[in-house]
Amino acid sequence: MSFRSLALSLLVVNSANDRHGELENETAAIGWLFNNRENHMRNLAKDLVAQGGIYDPPLVAPEGNKYVVFDGNRRVTCLKLLANPKRAPTIELQRFFAELREKWSGVFPERITCQVENDRDRIDEILYRRHTGTQNGVGQSTWDDRMKANFVARTGKASGLHVADEVERRLAEARVWDRRRKIPRSNMNRLLSSEAYRNRLGFSLARGQFEYTHEKDAVLKALLRVAEDLSSRKIVLGDIWDVAGKRSYLDQLDREGLLPTAAQLKAKETSSAVNVKQQSVSPPTKPTPLPRPDPRTTLIPDYLTYAVTWAGEQQRLKAIWEELQFQLKLSEHPNAVAVMFRVLVELAIENYVVKTQLTSIYEGDNLSNRAVKVAADLYSKKKIDKKYHDECKRLQNGDQLFSVATMNRWVHSPRFNPSPQHMTAMWDSLSDFIVLCINA
Repeated sequence: MSFRSLALSLLVVNSANDRHGELENETAAIGWLFNNRENHMRNLAKDLVAQGGIYDPPLVAPEGNKYVVFDGNRRVTCLKLLANPKRAPTIELQRFFAELREKWSGVFPERITCQVENDRDRIDEILYRRHTGTQNGVGQSTWDDRMKANFVARTGKASGLHVADEVERRLAEARVWDRRRKIPRSNMNRLLSSEAYRNRLGFSLARGQFEYTHEKDAVLKALLRVAEDLSSRKIVLGDIWDVAGKRSYLDQLDREGLLPTAAQLKAKETSSAVNVKQQSVSPPTKPTPLPRPDPRTTLIPDYLTYAVTWAGEQQRLKAIWEELQFQLKLSEHPNAVAVMFRVLVELAIENYVVKTQLTSIYEGDNLSNRAVKVAADLYSKKKIDKKYHDECKRLQNGDQLFSVATMNRWVHSPRFNPSPQHMTAMWDSLSDFIVLCINA
């Protein structure tokens, strides 16, 4: 294996690419890519311009005085058309690539680094491992949804809204930020990679759009400080590379009183009923539709995204959470769900106590006492409001169904059967408390 810098003009788009089989020449191969993958090709070209180049070196083999591309034909094609838009198959595409080329920042690359292989059998072996599936571990192992979610949570590289652009725009609109000062986008996106971090700063992207969860002025004040720290390089990538670094930085802002508080939480908007005058002629009566079945099958709804950030030492907590969200069905495993729910609450509270070094907790305290003391600590730090604090205090009431005593009976009583409806109601009440404990 060798990597060489080759002139773009020496690279030939493969007319025998396995995507399409044998075609007449390079022009036909380029035409096929746009006839069959035009949207993908356009998006790839936009990404190349935005990134200022490619990341994965194309795999090529020498043929005469040129090099045939065996992997990376789409990347090379886009670069060739950016270099010479007139080679695009249609007038519209020629205009598209010409306009994109004008947006290229800096010097357009005449040479790119390629992986050069002389042995065609070796090339086939490489392609086999890259493009024919996992092959029981021999080939490239694709990511499932959770793996992709882990990557997005770590890096902030998700589709949809660009967090850094949204933050910069709102700061500029508030006239507290000069657009000529650029926020380091990759660092901002990494810091605000999950809802947990975004919520601490007072906004959300959970519905696919930027929404203030706290009072706007308080949020802008916090975001301005973050923008200042990143732009001045007071905070650099190494400071916010992992969960511990992100939490440490946000905790520092919290200690300085810069993060929005529970008291500044925005009230949820409710739509008022609209009175509609009855028409003189009533429309035909429509049959009442059947109620939709409840999509919830697990204790932690698998269709919701919670603002949890998992640190490396929380693997067991994470495993229990995922079993309760994706695996253990309420209708099939109510006893297992009840026991694991109880364990999750205990481990989450223990995590909070350890992380915050809560001195009011004593070794002999039972779980209900610990829960109430943790709720009091969250309230004192303005993480929760008084109403929710009072709701959490109910955990100490042994004679009520909503209590730690009830959870203990799920585990130890031979006659107390856990009810799925009761457990889901408890989860809905406790979920915010549990998430705050995990994110301590």
